[in-house]
Amino acid sequence: MIKGFGGVFWRTNHLEATKKWYGEVLKIEIDNWNGTIIQPQDGNQTIFSFFAGNDGYFPTEQQVMLNFQVHDLDEMLQHLQQIGVPLAKDKEVGDYGKFAWITDPEGRLVELWEK
Repeated sequence: MIKGFGGVFWRTNHLEATKKWYGEVLKIEIDNWNGTIIQPQDGNQTIFSFFAGNDGYFPTEQQVMLNFQVHDLDEMLQHLQQIGVPLAKDKEVGDYGKFAWITDPEGRLVELWEK
């Protein structure tokens, strides 16, 4: 019955700064309605997964973690380094792909994934 995700929505206490950060750091063009449409591309999948309340994969005080699939993680990491965005955790390579993590202006851990 489910066709796909219709969107990700959350509150922010610093709307303009958060929009600017996601635009500059992740190159997401945020429109004047405070959002954007990310079109699915071939090979892209959206994962819906639960974590136990005490799982340490992302901070336990953070209810939701965003995971953005990227074309080339190494290129993304070069971009982040050029604009001065530090990694929150070291890059990892495993069975499911390559991963890196950064934090947004409000301290939310954001995962970057190359499949």
